[in-house]
Amino acid sequence: MTRPHIAVLGSINMDLVAYVAKAPQRGETVTGREFRTLPGGKGANQAVAAARAGATVSMIGAVGNDTFGTQLRSALDHSGVDTDLLRTVEGPSGTAHIVVDDDGGNAIVVIPGANDTLTTLSPGDTAEIASAAALLLQLEIPMEGVLAAAQAARAAGVRTILTPAPARPLPPELLAATDLLLPNEHEAAALTGLPDPADAARALLDQVPEVVVTLGAAGSLYVARGAEPVTVPARRVTAVDTTGAGDTFAGALAVALCEGNYLPQAASWASAASALSVQRPGAAASMPYRTEIDTEAGVTA
Repeated sequence: MTRPHIAVLGSINMDLVAYVAKAPQRGETVTGREFRTLPGGKGANQAVAAARAGATVSMIGAVGNDTFGTQLRSALDHSGVDTDLLRTVEGPSGTAHIVVDDDGGNAIVVIPGANDTLTTLSPGDTAEIASAAALLLQLEIPMEGVLAAAQAARAAGVRTILTPAPARPLPPELLAATDLLLPNEHEAAALTGLPDPADAARALLDQVPEVVVTLGAAGSLYVARGAEPVTVPARRVTAVDTTGAGDTFAGALAVALCEGNYLPQAASWASAASALSVQRPGAAASMPYRTEIDTEAGVTA
């Protein structure tokens, strides 16, 4: 099978991860058991997830001219992601400060750094997007850059998959250029004001043709205009670290869709990828490879 080509525009961060029994409350100090420095950022995470799941992936983004920038570029290269369009800019790279508790839950503070420079596309960026089968987007970079990329994809007839995280109001122009919206249940509620994921998903169909709401351990919910909702169950696993699980799902989902799978089938395969990722520490470091996902999903050659 020919490997699909997926373009990713988004953030690249160094994750500074502290592991604790219980996350501290405001004003509280706790003792952690471990600290790790791991490559991350929602854009880079989705790029690595898609590459390991079987795609040829091009990363459009920015790192700083610091040590983290060198390490982040090297990590993407090592994961098989094309970094020819990865810019190096003056100043620090993005960082994410993450606390992970014994239940696998996390709290995250992101400092954008170089990611904040992604406000426009170069001609090379536009050409790369136009040559792709799909474009993956998130919201850890300036909205101007996200919108420019989505509109470039729409002009070229390229499928755009948007993860609206961190949640914030979405311009109508961006929604008009989005083919598939991929929020988690909290983001769906924030976008619509509706706490029930099914209600929120149906409301979002007024703005985009397809929506997948990820529900954590409850799986995911797929809705499309003119079709009945489909719930895709998650696999039962014991989570070690849920950081990057949603990005793993997004990258694997994009690969499955580009390979011609119907969305519920693609979501089930992506769920297998997420199940593997949450059983390992880290974000990009936890993401499974194609053979692992196929085995978990019960795919036979």
